Amino acid sequence: MKYVDEYRDGDVARGLIEEIRRTVTRPWVIMEVCGGQTHSIVKHGIDRLIPAQIELVHGPGCPVCVTSLEMIDRAHAIASRPDVIFCSFGDMLRVPGSHGDLLTLKSRGADIRVVYAPLDCLKIARDNPERKVVFFGIGFETTAPANALAVKRAQVEGVANFSMLVSHVLVPPAITAILQSAENRVQAYLGPGHVCAVMGYAEYEPIAELYKVPIVITGFEPVDLLHGILMTVRQLESGRHEVENQYARILGRAGNEGARRLIFDVFEVADRKWRGVGSIPKSGYRLRYEYRAHDAERLFEVADICTAESSVCISGQVLKGIRKPLDCPAFGTECTPQHPLGATMVSGEGACAAYFTYGRHLELAGRPLTQVG
Repeated sequence: MKYVDEYRDGDVARGLIEEIRRTVTRPWVIMEVCGGQTHSIVKHGIDRLIPAQIELVHGPGCPVCVTSLEMIDRAHAIASRPDVIFCSFGDMLRVPGSHGDLLTLKSRGADIRVVYAPLDCLKIARDNPERKVVFFGIGFETTAPANALAVKRAQVEGVANFSMLVSHVLVPPAITAILQSAENRVQAYLGPGHVCAVMGYAEYEPIAELYKVPIVITGFEPVDLLHGILMTVRQLESGRHEVENQYARILGRAGNEGARRLIFDVFEVADRKWRGVGSIPKSGYRLRYEYRAHDAERLFEVADICTAESSVCISGQVLKGIRKPLDCPAFGTECTPQHPLGATMVSGEGACAAYFTYGRHLELAGRPLTQVG
């Protein structure tokens, strides 16, 4: 398949690994931002194929993972109401809140429905005028245009019983928060290709300049990632700190200008709490005042719900690149994809979930990965 098979070519991958080996002369710590990149790196063993001088650490790039515990509990409080039809993408149903997950709530009689697009909720709202239909609007900038469109159409078409519980988070402030941390180890970033397809990458340029870190916008296939690593290592070794675009076949510097206009028409930037990390200033979206009639957090008065994270879980340190999943005492025992404790195990794109899925938990018991499956 064009633009897929050639980015999984083993000979090309081996050539890139050899070029990385020839280029690197000292240790470097590189963080991939997107959870899809983490999944691909672990699945293909990229972190173990590249030279040992290069350490890949896994950033807060999974939107399901970083949706705050408070927001999950707010979703539960709304979804449990008998007058509500609560709609969500399927990957949110098993994310644990303080008292179970949405799937458990559904099994107890709550009207919780899986949808494949936010516009599906408008049809549900039109078909059920006596009910309040709420969509759980999560994600990075990637999903923001579709969510903004649903809210805008509800406003224009007068669908008054539709609202959205907004929990959008933004990548650049998260990158900045990690770089500002006293514990920071990250020296360069593999930037998020899908986010930049919407937003472009101009907003990453001041970050690269201010913090003197290379940022290479990278795709998701093995060759993409290895090429991005090579570009990053070349910058590190030469002392450069620029934003480069490895994913040029998909995106440009400006991103999708129409999508960006739609986002900023409906949303405004706000502070946002990240699960496992804490509050990051100006790191999320909320609905603008003009769309307050569709703001579920306001309509259902759930903004004051506050909760505490598990004291056992180290997901916050994993998300900031300080620790790895195998460092967690609960990994693979108390914490599994079936019974997740923290942010990085709740979604298939989370670092802990990726490690578990591809058998790295077996290493803790001394079993080789060849026994997986």
